[in-house]
Amino acid sequence: MDSDLFFVVGIVVLGFAIPAIIGAFSEGRPPRAAAIMVMIGGGLIALALWQRPHAYTIAGIPDVFVRVVGQYVR
Repeated sequence: MDSDLFFVVGIVVLGFAIPAIIGAFSEGRPPRAAAIMVMIGGGLIALALWQRPHAYTIAGIPDVFVRVVGQYVR
């Protein structure tokens, strides 16, 4: 699979984990699902960085998103 896809899916999963963490703490329950989402998202990002170590920068993240979305929408 494509390391750009791993990177983008990892960031999206981490983005969904943030509201889950906040919701769990606000309701006073342990954030188990959020912790699993953080591990999955972090693992995908780590896999992408392992496959292409110097390919991703903070400034280049929007370009990666556009490239992945363009590849799968087209």
